[in-house]
Amino acid sequence: MNLLKEFSLNDKCSYLDNKEQTTHYKIINNCSAETTQELVERGYRRFGKMYFRPICADCHECQSIKIDVVNYSFSKSEKRVIKKANNLNIYMQTPSLTQEHLNLFDKYHRFMQEKKDWNFQNVTADHYYNSFVTGHAEYGKEVLYFHEEKLIGVDLIDILEDGISSIYFYYDPSYSHLSLGKLSLLQQIQYAKEVNKKWIYLGYYVQDCPSLSYKANYKPYTTLQGRPSLEDEYIWT
Repeated sequence: MNLLKEFSLNDKCSYLDNKEQTTHYKIINNCSAETTQELVERGYRRFGKMYFRPICADCHECQSIKIDVVNYSFSKSEKRVIKKANNLNIYMQTPSLTQEHLNLFDKYHRFMQEKKDWNFQNVTADHYYNSFVTGHAEYGKEVLYFHEEKLIGVDLIDILEDGISSIYFYYDPSYSHLSLGKLSLLQQIQYAKEVNKKWIYLGYYVQDCPSLSYKANYKPYTTLQGRPSLEDEYIWT
């Protein structure tokens, strides 16, 4: 592992009001799929070359969660979401950066600022590249959603040995009637079933955070116990 830097930062909690969080970071150059798998299994998330996880001493609300793909069955409503998107074109490729990406990213976050009071700043090409394009090695992919010739959704994922790590999804709110957030996750599950992957790593579930609590709706799932180091065994229950 080519570890460039390792540090922890204290900041305002991203998920719960009136709380602070401590986040541990590893900056890793040319991280292999095997090491990424080991880190994800221990609760880390990847943005570019940066791997991070919360390590708050007095709070354990952030629970790493993964969906059991093998035993997952699509509900009738989920099948309708998939069917409703039959007219979309969906492509998987190496992560990229275009002006279309940046425009869509900003449009989505302006919408979320109004809907959920998210902080908004115009994304720069450098920031987007460092967060979502670099560091992907051979396992990082983007799934592009098009309506006719228009880009309406981008799903960033890592395809690992035993599952798919869901990194980030953003979409055009003008197409909210297609339930694109749900669709992207259902597409991940469907693809994982096709290529015999066992899990969808969904990042963190926080019961009292509306932006994250929805993850418990996708059953069966399992959660990580504690905060194991790379030298420790990990236990999902």
